[in-house]
Amino acid sequence: MLLSLPALHLQTSEHHPLFQLPHGRLGPWCSPTGSPAPLSCETGCGEGSWILVCRLLVPTQVSLLSMEEDIDTRKINNSFLRDHSYATEADIISTVEFNHTGELLATGDKGGRVVIFQREQESKNQVHRRGEYNVYSTFQSHEPEFDYLKSLEIEEKINKIRWLPQQNAAYFLLSTNDKTVKLWKVSERDKRPEGYNLKDEEGRLRDPATITTLRVPVLRPMDLMVEATPRRVFANAHTYHINSISVNSDYETYMSADDLRINLWNFEITNQSFNIVDIKPANMEELTEVITAAEFHPHHCNTFVYSSSKGTIRLCDMRASALCDRHTKFFEEPEDPSNRSFFSEIISSISDVKFSHSGRYIMTRDYLTVKVWDLNMENRPIETYQVHDYLRSKLCSLYENDCIFDKFECVWNGSDSVIMTGSYNNFFRMFDRNTKRDVTLEASRENSKPRAILKPRKVCVGGKRRKDEISVDSLDFSKKILHTAWHPSENIIAVAATNNLYIFQDKVN
Repeated sequence: MLLSLPALHLQTSEHHPLFQLPHGRLGPWCSPTGSPAPLSCETGCGEGSWILVCRLLVPTQVSLLSMEEDIDTRKINNSFLRDHSYATEADIISTVEFNHTGELLATGDKGGRVVIFQREQESKNQVHRRGEYNVYSTFQSHEPEFDYLKSLEIEEKINKIRWLPQQNAAYFLLSTNDKTVKLWKVSERDKRPEGYNLKDEEGRLRDPATITTLRVPVLRPMDLMVEATPRRVFANAHTYHINSISVNSDYETYMSADDLRINLWNFEITNQSFNIVDIKPANMEELTEVITAAEFHPHHCNTFVYSSSKGTIRLCDMRASALCDRHTKFFEEPEDPSNRSFFSEIISSISDVKFSHSGRYIMTRDYLTVKVWDLNMENRPIETYQVHDYLRSKLCSLYENDCIFDKFECVWNGSDSVIMTGSYNNFFRMFDRNTKRDVTLEASRENSKPRAILKPRKVCVGGKRRKDEISVDSLDFSKKILHTAWHPSENIIAVAATNNLYIFQDKVN
């Protein structure tokens, strides 16, 4: 059954919400009226209908600088709130990822910043608040750099975020830009030591001659602080731009993939990596394809897949050889000669590849379709879903405005029964693999009134347009859903639309 989810809307302003707060202290998302408002995920009403609970804004940089040091981490002065309806390039969300429990949701943007949201715990008085996500931590992950040897600027944009399973009270995640992968530790601190012998209360060293008694330091309660510290920096291993990172199921290694190579890293070793795939030809003029995405198998630590710009998927087994240039399985669908066109090679390029949670299937996304492959059948996909086939007649104009090169992601739900991916005009699509039904929904700021009902959308290709349909000529190609995430065990989804983050929840929740 398709989902009926209420919606939430998070907006990052030109001045990012939380970066000027001392010691990682946080301010909340706030409602248009200026009063603090939690992220609320109430239930929807009716199949296919979506309710927008509230539109949430963030305080400006000026307000954050004006806040006092001892302010509570989740409260701010309402008089400092202002509404920003515009965004800069740095505010555009570039990746979204739930952690393994779904309690945390991380987003990265083109400004190199990571914002982590935490799910509210259920209370007896407000049971419905279980679905809310509030800002938990935020930090600058990457800074712009310059490669002086190649005279190239390295962007700070966060390309991917991947969580590690939680082993203790702290959280760990990997974030990467085009060249450097970083391992971050996110931890809480609500106590501070006091009563040092060699330091005074302000942290300055005391004259040993003045020390006449020996004190035992004690821990005092303090306001909660969430700290993000870089534990490892994995750099200088990629000549080309990193497009994927994937944590292995052994949780000791991970891989990073760029256009021509895939490297295997150990989390404890930062100065050395193993090259496991290298498709760079001796003569670059002979280059015919590039690596577009890669991922480890969810259960078998020796197996991984990577996709190419030719629309092919290669399954590799690291037990076969140290350098996996020879694949174990090769997945490719024969092209229909009747559909051959100038754009065929471009639209067949795979932008995302994902193993199912069971590990039995592979999902790939190209420009027009989502395909599901069985690991036991290489010659064709077992399922093909048309995402926006109505754009096939618009490929020429999409090529001219470079939209044809957009890289859409795709995600499974927790049971691998539903697939979600994005489209243009802030549309995103859901495909139910069991019932073969699909729905198109819109994450739109125009429909951001509290409790506004979002109805399924339909695109009219030709002929007479119905009242509830939108013409294909009216689609806004500057508004696109490239990045989405699905809660690992519940029907809660996160959808990034430019600088806005929408959170939807199934009405059953």
